[in-house]
Amino acid sequence: MIMPRPAADQLLLPVNPLFVGLSLLVALALDLVPLGRVPAMPDFLAVVLVFWNVHQSRRVGVGVAFAFGLLMDVHDGAVLGQHALAYTLLSYFAITIHRRLLWFSVPSQTLQIIPLFLAAHAVSLVVRMVAGGMFPGWQLLFAPLFEALLWPLVTWLLLAPQRRAPDPDENRPL
Repeated sequence: MIMPRPAADQLLLPVNPLFVGLSLLVALALDLVPLGRVPAMPDFLAVVLVFWNVHQSRRVGVGVAFAFGLLMDVHDGAVLGQHALAYTLLSYFAITIHRRLLWFSVPSQTLQIIPLFLAAHAVSLVVRMVAGGMFPGWQLLFAPLFEALLWPLVTWLLLAPQRRAPDPDENRPL
């Protein structure tokens, strides 16, 4: 049996590719801001990448995630490929579950993506530790939670330009 979509859903306008690129660049810029080496700092680029992987999987794919991961590796001075591998796996699994994820409400989506962010941080940590890096501390466990808590805000913010004006009449019910 096909389950009905939630009634709160509305039809969205097509997304502007420039807006997608701009949002990814703004997220990259937020990650580049020198806020110190706080392990619990959320990865804004990872959140925006997952959002666009879920909502526009044909425009933003694994290749885009890999390229942004290499940029983050160069910026952080990390092992080349550490962020690239984490973002690539994160994008792959986000694209894998994107159809199922869109059937849930935004708070339920938050619970569904926590394992994705946790796995991405675990991959990054394993690569860092294998390369001889130091353990950043247990505060690292808070980063995936903060990223998941950002999900409703990012969803509301990035879907705002696509929402239709609520002006239906008897001839145009949509």
